[in-house]
Amino acid sequence: MLDELVPSRYAVNVGDIEVIVISDGVLTPPAESMATNANPESRDTWLDERFLSNDAFDWALNAVVVRCGSQTILIDSGLGEQYPDFPRAGLFVNRLKAAGVDLASVTDIVLTHLHFDHVGGLLVDGVKECLRSDLRVHVSAAEVEFWKSPDFSRTAMPPELAGLARRASLEFLDMYRSSIQSFETNSDVAPGVTITRTGGHTPGHSVVRVTSGEARLMFAGDAIFPVSFDHPEWHNGFEHDPDEATKVRIRLMRELAESGSWLVSTHLPFPSVGRVAVAGDVFRYVPVWWDY
Repeated sequence: MLDELVPSRYAVNVGDIEVIVISDGVLTPPAESMATNANPESRDTWLDERFLSNDAFDWALNAVVVRCGSQTILIDSGLGEQYPDFPRAGLFVNRLKAAGVDLASVTDIVLTHLHFDHVGGLLVDGVKECLRSDLRVHVSAAEVEFWKSPDFSRTAMPPELAGLARRASLEFLDMYRSSIQSFETNSDVAPGVTITRTGGHTPGHSVVRVTSGEARLMFAGDAIFPVSFDHPEWHNGFEHDPDEATKVRIRLMRELAESGSWLVSTHLPFPSVGRVAVAGDVFRYVPVWWDY
């Protein structure tokens, strides 16, 4: 275990299945990227009410490990390397060690989509060599197809980040091609662990549902952001189809509110475990009451 001032992992049991949320650090993109179609004054008011900067917005960067029977499933892998623009992220390998997760124990990798802050950890030097030769990588066929010739025309990504996204996705596909098990709509990764394509954020964006008995948890990837509960209609600058992403977001939050399922999402503040409640015409996030 590494000596950490603040622990970077948080575990919950979903019935008989163990789920560990692992922080890869924090990204700090421009604040306007979280609400590109919002009135700037409304966006600033939302930030001011939470004592947050109007210039840059801290996005948590969470990955998940699921232990189910004989399978150890890694869902997304964070940024991986420490890119100059994101010096507070890229801690994937060390954070896995701190959580007691050995790369050699991972039987399956599930990717919600192929943006660089989701596949980057798998591109770190030496990581692939530590993984099993029979590793299965689950990603939607639509996502694989999209990154052969990606369209950024509806995103608000600056050119340098769009270029980074292209390079990271192509490098990942080239490096892990022989391990990829693509699917069209749904795929059962393990008993009680299912990945489903939603589209929206990217054409092949997917969410993962974990079910054991009456207990449920959804890892929503980049479908739901901190601002989504108050303003589900606000577009995120990294969404390739913002209108469809809004529909997906509302549909998933309605499902979560009705089912009482736990929610974990990539960019919700760590540990990112909570539930969704309906609050009039919008939603309310109810974070986990920490168990310690």
